[in-house]
Amino acid sequence: MKLRLLTLGLTLAAGLFALASCESKPVATAATNPRVAFVYIGPPGDGGYTYQHDQGRKYLEDTMGLKADTVENVPEGADAERVITDLASNHEVVITTSFGYMDPTLNVAKKFPKVVFLHCSGYKTAENMGTYFGKNFQASYLAGIAAGKMTKKNLLGYVGAFPIPEVIYNINAFTLGAQSVNPKVSVSVVWTNTWFDPAQERQAAISVLDKGADVLLAYQDSPATLQVAAERGAMAGGNDSDMTKYAPKAYLTNAVWNWGPFYVKAVTAVKNGSWKTEQYLGDMADGTVSLAPLGESIPADVKALVASAQDKIIKGELDVFAGPLKDQSGAEKVASGASLAIGDVLGMNWFVAGVVGKIPQ
Repeated sequence: MKLRLLTLGLTLAAGLFALASCESKPVATAATNPRVAFVYIGPPGDGGYTYQHDQGRKYLEDTMGLKADTVENVPEGADAERVITDLASNHEVVITTSFGYMDPTLNVAKKFPKVVFLHCSGYKTAENMGTYFGKNFQASYLAGIAAGKMTKKNLLGYVGAFPIPEVIYNINAFTLGAQSVNPKVSVSVVWTNTWFDPAQERQAAISVLDKGADVLLAYQDSPATLQVAAERGAMAGGNDSDMTKYAPKAYLTNAVWNWGPFYVKAVTAVKNGSWKTEQYLGDMADGTVSLAPLGESIPADVKALVASAQDKIIKGELDVFAGPLKDQSGAEKVASGASLAIGDVLGMNWFVAGVVGKIPQ
């Protein structure tokens, strides 16, 4: 099962371990670029998640004048550990891009203490293993504003990959953004239990369109939801990358990852010997997360509204999960004047009021 966040209720926590002595290649010196390898959960041609990591790889190569190796379509589990081990034997930096690679990466890191490992979206670290991710929920909130203004039926749809915190907090952010401009709106959620399966994503999107939703967002790795929405005369956004080209007139917007600068920063630190383990969490202010250009069918006043909210988020004047917040049952989760701590956001396992759907246990 492809899980970038494995269980509900996870909080961001570091797990440092004692490293055992083991033979491995020495890290690069200041005179040479490190040898870098990427492990991908899907194909770069997915148009979404892996595509954006691959764009980051290209940025790294162009900026530092190196050539990174890639292995794609690597299943999470035993196969991943085998691939990561092979790469660690002849690279100084190994970058694993899916949450389900966390434990395999950690296991290999123990065996290769002189190799630096960078793991996307996990919470376990070591002296030679760091994590990286970003506050993509900020952009999901902005997409919600656009959706809340564009819906004519006050019913939005959301095609979610897995019922895990990473997806849950983005559904909630999307809902809150929509409610901020349209209190009558509700969001119907359907799960696919896959990251990249265009046929299954398409059927999930059809099911929520059949319920009457006229604007959709998808936390998936393909543009299938956008494409079927266009066929049905609805609007939709995707995930991870700018998906305008797949259906320009039907396109809403969505969060976009920009991994390149982080990769350059981390690999440069390895090169000059200054790298230290960290749990990097980027945001819209530092450019790790951005919002794709709003679609051509969205009017200027809505674009201006989204732009204003984006400016407030970047300046720290708008907190997506500021109270008062209630869950689906009406119970208060965040009081007025308070704000949800980032650890609680990253471990979120409840839906805000206005979301229609359940979180399977």
